[in-house]
Amino acid sequence: MRYVLICVVMAVVIVLDQVTKWLADSAIDPHQYVPVTGFFNLVNVRNRGAAFGFLNDPSITWQIWFFCAAAALAVIVIFWVARGAREKDRPLFAALGCIAGGAVGNVIDRARLGAVVDFLDFHYAGWHWPAFNVADIAICVGAALTALVVLRMPPPGKAEKNSGEKRP
Repeated sequence: MRYVLICVVMAVVIVLDQVTKWLADSAIDPHQYVPVTGFFNLVNVRNRGAAFGFLNDPSITWQIWFFCAAAALAVIVIFWVARGAREKDRPLFAALGCIAGGAVGNVIDRARLGAVVDFLDFHYAGWHWPAFNVADIAICVGAALTALVVLRMPPPGKAEKNSGEKRP
């Protein structure tokens, strides 16, 4: 069941991510912005790098392969972590599915376009948070939820003594 939950959440994230990126790309010209509120714009920018524009340099070509490999490794690690978790740790599996879905969503862009489509732009008093997308949100939410779940877990020896449940 753990792998089913991870894959379902992952698929939902990928679909939402790709549909929203397609909508942004088809409705907004590159480097254009559409004001929505006084602190939020819709934009259409390409990010060849990672979070916050790290390594976002068109003269660097190896970063696409690096980030694709990193995403593949992340998905492998996610399934390895899930293998060692208790079956009842469903919030953990949902969180891992968010992370995997976000990673794959951004890899799809890198493979298709050579860069990730970012379209959400929050700003205040002339200061802009780096633009991001649904995949980035899923990765951040998944990481935060994973941390919360792991921090709330009892120590391994204590959980096994109290519940009688053994880890696989």
